[in-house]
Amino acid sequence: MTDPLVLSGILIGGLVLLLALGVPVSIAIGLPSAVCMLLLAGFENGAITSMQQMFRGANTFVLVAVPFFVLAGAIMNTGGIAERLINLARVMVGRTPAGLLHTNVIANAIFGTVSGSAVATAAAVGSTMTPMLKKEGYDPAMSAATNVSAAPSGMLIPPSNTLIIYSLAAGGTSIGALFLAGYIPGILWALGCSAVVFFYARRHPELRGNAFPGWRTAFVVFLRALPSLGLIVVAIGGIIAGFFTPTEGSAIAVVYALVLSMIYRTVRVRDLPGILYDACRTSAIAIFLIAVSSIMGYVMTYARIPQLIAETLFGWTDSKVVVLLIMMVVLLLIGIPLDPTPAILIFVPIFLPIAVSYGIDPVHFGIMMVFNLAIAVISPPSAPVLFVGTQVAKVRLEPVIRRMVPFLVVLVILLFVIVFVPDLSLWLPRLAGLIN
Repeated sequence: MTDPLVLSGILIGGLVLLLALGVPVSIAIGLPSAVCMLLLAGFENGAITSMQQMFRGANTFVLVAVPFFVLAGAIMNTGGIAERLINLARVMVGRTPAGLLHTNVIANAIFGTVSGSAVATAAAVGSTMTPMLKKEGYDPAMSAATNVSAAPSGMLIPPSNTLIIYSLAAGGTSIGALFLAGYIPGILWALGCSAVVFFYARRHPELRGNAFPGWRTAFVVFLRALPSLGLIVVAIGGIIAGFFTPTEGSAIAVVYALVLSMIYRTVRVRDLPGILYDACRTSAIAIFLIAVSSIMGYVMTYARIPQLIAETLFGWTDSKVVVLLIMMVVLLLIGIPLDPTPAILIFVPIFLPIAVSYGIDPVHFGIMMVFNLAIAVISPPSAPVLFVGTQVAKVRLEPVIRRMVPFLVVLVILLFVIVFVPDLSLWLPRLAGLIN
């Protein structure tokens, strides 16, 4: 049984059914893919080919950057870095009306750049900011909504594991180009959240900003935060400048984070086993997903699923705008139940060839896809960042969701700006000579 339509039905139908039954995503991807492989090649050859595809998917030098960046983020999260970066953000924007909410937005953007994880950012910044916001009389639901909405900016601003995963799924798209391309969209994400806070502050004039602490204090705060920001300059700057590969840069980031935390005396030797365990567990999940997705990619290539979907779309419309809108809506909806990693691994092989056929640069497509999935991770009902943010703030989910509606509206508008203004993503990589 090797009919492409039958294989497509087993692959897609099995994935949807297993996800609906609550089966782990890796199993939901791998099991239907393995069944299709057995039907294609018989039991013995199918089993051998499945194992070979899994090994091929995981046996990638660039993939080593993922566990290293995860480990660097785990060390920084444990190392008391959040407080220093929050103080820096407070000096920058704390004087504005509703200054603590603006501080929350900027702190999420800065810390997200260091940690590379939206969930870790929401937890670290939220746990530090919540007592301050409560003491100053801010609405707990609005405080949590601001923290949750701002946290995913780190998925766009490098180092971003999500962009590394996209690079692998896209067949080796330049990680340096993707990293540079993420800066402007990531900054726009933070500015969009700040715009919502600005209009909220106009309706609540009692939320005044703090007085400027003085240049001497501001300088001391900047100096205390500077070593943490140095991680971005050393690791990301070296990758973009071509001094070392992404994998080498990730290893340097680990050493830098560890030395910095030891200097701060916030990470002790006895803390390292727990940090390593958490980083290994997170990395293993991502790598196993990549491995089983390689089987799915092999089957999809044989079954011509991307070509079938492209032909179907071309049959409906030949408009580039309509096709992009369809892709964005699908990704936004599928990203709510799925984590970004499996969503990228499943849909990049399907959508990227279609996008390229319309003349869309793979780097631009990667940024619009990650921006889309970043919105999904904060969108109810199954948003991991939303759940973490409400737990940290100790507030009920319903009022937080109501407060998040303006943020989501602004972020969706920004998504369409990113989609239809490609220069926002491609200007910096072109300036650096990484793409034509």
